[in-house]
Amino acid sequence: MSLNKVMLIGNVGKDPEVRHLEGGSVMARLSLATTERYRDKSGEMQEQTEWHNIVCWRSLAERCEKYVKKGSLLFIEGRLRSRSWEDKSGQMKYTVEIVADTLQILGRKQDDSAAVNTQPNIQEIIPQDDGDLPF
Repeated sequence: MSLNKVMLIGNVGKDPEVRHLEGGSVMARLSLATTERYRDKSGEMQEQTEWHNIVCWRSLAERCEKYVKKGSLLFIEGRLRSRSWEDKSGQMKYTVEIVADTLQILGRKQDDSAAVNTQPNIQEIIPQDDGDLPF
C-alpha cells in the first residue's frame, strides 16, 4: 500500500500560466508560497517561505484562468509528481510538481494597511475530473 498526498494553504505568487492544448485540454501552472513562522533560540520571530509548483488540468485549469490571480489564497490538495527533460543545450533538468486534485479559493491576500475587508471570501471547492492525464 502507498499514499501520495499533499495539502497546502498559501498565496499565489503570480497570475497562473494557462495553456489550451490540442484536443481541447486545458492546463494551468502556478506557484504557491507557504510560510512557516517560528521563534529562534534568541526569541526573534523568523519566517521561512517555500515555493511550490502547482499543475492543474481541465476544469481546475479553467477555474484558475477565471478566478485565480496573484495574491489569491488557496487550499490545494494533490499529489507529488517528479519529471525530467533535456533542455536545448542537452542538460538534464528535474522538477517536482504538485498535480492538484482539489482547489479551494479561500480569498485574496490581505494588505497589512487595509483596516477592513469589505469583500466576502470566495469559497469554492473544485474537484478534478477523473479522466486520464494527457502526458
